[in-house]
Amino acid sequence: MKKMLLSAVALSAMVAFGGTAWADLLVGVAGPLTGPNAAFGAQLQKGAEQAAKDINEAGGINGEMVKIVLGDDVSDPKQGISVANKFVGDGVKFVIGHFNSGVSIPASEVYAENGIMQITPASTNPKFTERGLWNTFRTCGRDDQQGAVAGQYIADHFKDAKVAIVHDKTTYGQGLADETKKAMNGLGITEAVYEGITAGEKDYSALIAKMKEAGVSIVYFGGLHTEAGLIMRQMADQGLKATLMSGDGITSNELASIAGDAVNGTLMTFPPDPRNNPNAADAVKKFREAGFEPEAYTLYSYAALQIFADAAKAAGANDPMKVAESAKAKGPFKTVIGDIGFDAKGDITRPDYTMYQWKKGEDGKYNYFEIGTK
Repeated sequence: MKKMLLSAVALSAMVAFGGTAWADLLVGVAGPLTGPNAAFGAQLQKGAEQAAKDINEAGGINGEMVKIVLGDDVSDPKQGISVANKFVGDGVKFVIGHFNSGVSIPASEVYAENGIMQITPASTNPKFTERGLWNTFRTCGRDDQQGAVAGQYIADHFKDAKVAIVHDKTTYGQGLADETKKAMNGLGITEAVYEGITAGEKDYSALIAKMKEAGVSIVYFGGLHTEAGLIMRQMADQGLKATLMSGDGITSNELASIAGDAVNGTLMTFPPDPRNNPNAADAVKKFREAGFEPEAYTLYSYAALQIFADAAKAAGANDPMKVAESAKAKGPFKTVIGDIGFDAKGDITRPDYTMYQWKKGEDGKYNYFEIGTK
């Protein structure tokens, strides 16, 4: 009898001392932490980690401390599925990620089947939220919104130009290029060239020769900064004087490192810079003091965890399905990127894109500056 009683006491002690660990709320952060798109993965990781630190210092989420679990998908859909399944096994309840639409879409199905709520800071393909899943949300806009802005800008500023539409054949890149093409065509402009490249290619001589022959003076590129930078540099080297326009996938200071002086004048759609939002002032200061510049999707990732926290508090529970319902019904939520509310699909309810141009700043370095859509 004494032995049984002692065992019960010991078990109670284990529960008491293990309570803190067992009470951790696991939040997965998934993206390309390594590979050519690692700059974007770092943005997602740093944003979520700082948000977790700030939320935990304020008492956590409904009494539970946030613990970040990282998953490296290397921008590969198959690896994204592996990360998703690992998160399921680890007991993750919420996911911030992925970066690429082509990874977020298949991974979201794993999460939906296993009771995990997902907010992507960066996946803009409409399909992500169009499938009727309960768990898919994003803090960014959509490619049909982004493409509409780009197509209108081309019609307003390059009406008589020969336009090339180029994409990297990915869910994101081709989706964005096709939305821009659709908007442009609807405004009476037909592209002179429509081509797909393969992500990871290094030589674009054939593409550039085709665009030169067609007399192209503006190139719309759907893809990421790694390929965009090479295309720009090679266009300049091969004497094609054309302006490159792209979307949020080139929003990285690495673009200038790849393209060199050829980046000058490049146009890009992206939401109003969240670093300038007064709500972000404290967070931006913390990032910079830590030696990290919170560009592009850093604050979008931070905002995703803020939404998880506030929606959970509004729901009075940390159950992902209840939090998902709360996110749609209880918003808008105050975040570092402004007030965010969601529609029934999980898309944000505010317009979110404007135009930027890459040029040299006062420090002599190339960067992107908001110029508006007029």
